[in-house]
Amino acid sequence: MDKKVLIIGLGLIGSSIALCIKKEHPAVTIIGMDNQESSVDFALKRKIIDQKESTIETAAVQADIIFLCTPVKSMLNQLKLLGTLSLKPEVIITDVGSTKLEIIETAQTAGLKTFIGGHPMAGSHKSGVTAADENLFENSYYILTASEDGTQKQVQQLQTILQGTRAKFVVLTAEEHDQITGMLSHLPHIIAAGLVNQSKVFNEEHPRSRQLAAGGFRDITRIASSDPQMWTDILLSNKEALLTLMHSWQTEMEQVSDWIQNENSEAIYQFFYEAKETRNQMPVHKEGAIPAFYDLFIDVPDVPGVIAEITGLLGKANLSLINLKILETREDIYGILQLTFKRQDDLEKAKVTIEKETEYLCYEK
Repeated sequence: MDKKVLIIGLGLIGSSIALCIKKEHPAVTIIGMDNQESSVDFALKRKIIDQKESTIETAAVQADIIFLCTPVKSMLNQLKLLGTLSLKPEVIITDVGSTKLEIIETAQTAGLKTFIGGHPMAGSHKSGVTAADENLFENSYYILTASEDGTQKQVQQLQTILQGTRAKFVVLTAEEHDQITGMLSHLPHIIAAGLVNQSKVFNEEHPRSRQLAAGGFRDITRIASSDPQMWTDILLSNKEALLTLMHSWQTEMEQVSDWIQNENSEAIYQFFYEAKETRNQMPVHKEGAIPAFYDLFIDVPDVPGVIAEITGLLGKANLSLINLKILETREDIYGILQLTFKRQDDLEKAKVTIEKETEYLCYEK
């Protein structure tokens, strides 16, 4: 495939897309741009991209496919600029934003008839071009949303150029996308951030609560540790869907409050029962709207050097951790070491390695 692909924004997603394209289509020329010159130079030196350009005006007119891999608000300005340029007639323009309706409407207003919205549902605890990973999207969902003027042929062409991601492509309307991600990703992030902020105020009155929050509370609020600017852009870009969802959430919480106030044990029981049943019926597949966490638990003795021993074994196996946490350490008894990985494959390799090299019990929950 002898084409030129322009990637604007060489962060984790943009640079990982570049690696996937190069692996599957080595004849493609990848042009890279980023507002940080050091990122472009790194990408060029590591051969993530083939050439660099300093302005969208000079780069876009060369491209057969353009990927916008910048924050949502930046994408909107870039789409307006692209609409003023003499691009190739069949150029495909796409993005990787977490919201779609506002972006597609902007593309249509700009006269970009070949725009196809994209949203790879993948991420990492790492960021930037140095974290580029050709396996980042493997088995993840990659949502495509075509505008009214978009054609099936162009969607297929985009899927072909992205074959190296090994992602699962799903085609949705922009409205469907924003409503689904609003429910499954954006609203949970708001709730998690709200719980953490509420606990901050609570901690001032009850200082010991910070210590006790290290367990389950920390786990259910993990997604609150996200980029504040990115989530500001996402919420404002998906305003209408989120306002409706938040109103429904507030109504439900008011109902629960009434049940507690009136000691309606039957309604409270049903509330938790329905939640339990619904969650148990959810698919086990972890690659969804919110990046998954893969936790391995290890029973380890409370002796000096045991954590260094475990991490040393993982290092030799070339396995990277997202997080490491000690759940229990008391003298003369076994503690629990929680290791968090980015992929299920990494967890399974770690389990095999640790069980082979030690006598420690490893298990998943």
